[in-house]
Amino acid sequence: MGTGKSTVGRLLAEQLKFDFLDTDFLIEQRCGKSITEIFTQHSEAMFRQLETQLVAELAHRDRTVIATGGGLPIHPGNLESLKQHALVVCLWASPERIYERVRDQSHRPLLQGTNPLDKIRTLLNEREPFYRRADVLINSDFRPAREVAQQIVNQFRLGPASPP
Repeated sequence: MGTGKSTVGRLLAEQLKFDFLDTDFLIEQRCGKSITEIFTQHSEAMFRQLETQLVAELAHRDRTVIATGGGLPIHPGNLESLKQHALVVCLWASPERIYERVRDQSHRPLLQGTNPLDKIRTLLNEREPFYRRADVLINSDFRPAREVAQQIVNQFRLGPASPP
């Protein structure tokens, strides 16, 4: 969260002339509820199950940039499924920078506790081993979204996932 996945994803899709999908947005549309409402009324586990179902559906998409929620790669099978048919990019930022970007956002259910910065640090520590398994890791701390998107375009064109 707060690394620029959606912003960079849209720019990347535009540059590559691909479709853009945001898994959180799709889940909200399908459920008719916000992520916060899903967490509150059901559970985080149910939300993660919805993410996994969506990953399975998206495995057949071509020419699509997919922005996922930050917890999606930790659920068994999700990252492996994505890596089978896509270049997986992890945008990375420091906990302090992430907090600066998201501190005024009320739609972050995992940050509703008393010390959101500590929660961000904890989440990053728990998720880092999964994030490091991405094909490409890019620091988005102090870089403009367009620059990050261009770096991904360059990596995509160099990598085995590039179209003929």
